[in-house]
Amino acid sequence: MLAGHTGDRDVIVAARHDSEPSVRAAAVGAAHRSGVLDEDHLRAALRDPDPGVRDRAARVAAASTLAVEALTDLLDDGADIVVESACAAAGERTDLPDRGVRRLVELTSDHDDALVREAAVAALGSLAGEGRIDELGLTEQVVSAILRAGDDIAAVRRRVAVATAAFEDPRVEALCERFLSDRDQQVRQITEDLLEVGGTPTASPVELRPRTRDADDPATGGPGTGSSV
Repeated sequence: MLAGHTGDRDVIVAARHDSEPSVRAAAVGAAHRSGVLDEDHLRAALRDPDPGVRDRAARVAAASTLAVEALTDLLDDGADIVVESACAAAGERTDLPDRGVRRLVELTSDHDDALVREAAVAALGSLAGEGRIDELGLTEQVVSAILRAGDDIAAVRRRVAVATAAFEDPRVEALCERFLSDRDQQVRQITEDLLEVGGTPTASPVELRPRTRDADDPATGGPGTGSSV
């Protein structure tokens, strides 16, 4: 939407009420880019009846300080892709409330979609690294979730391997030792990098993140075969 670059507030305001979902989705992005996004607009987009709009709004919320309660509500959304984006956004929000972190803990093991479980693990690792988990007094719950996720499919275990860097706990250290002999090469490599003095994972979150949902791919929840188990 050109208005997002020109800052045409009237066009953006009109677009947020458009009957076409794609226009409403573009409007929330345009409002964010042009600096005219407000609490009401983002909250409305996060609660839009169309999942595409909610998904776009969640991505915007990741880089915003607005509407954290409405973003937290999306962790219970009925559309998997929206929940995945909400998890990713929640990991960027150091103002995420207690209920948001608790819901992320649940999603690491309770959700059927592996992409959601991945995103929830990554979010918890990010929030732990920023100190938000300690602030809320939820370290034990989060560590327990990370340990459980260490037994998930390979794509989730890779996220767990990255997230372990945010925790100082003997149980997490034991998990890292186990990951050194994991059957998945990326899990082993990430862990090896983390355990080196001053080391960092060679695989970035973006590289690890699957971007397609294939019913036959176990990394995205399908049956599939191979090293993703």
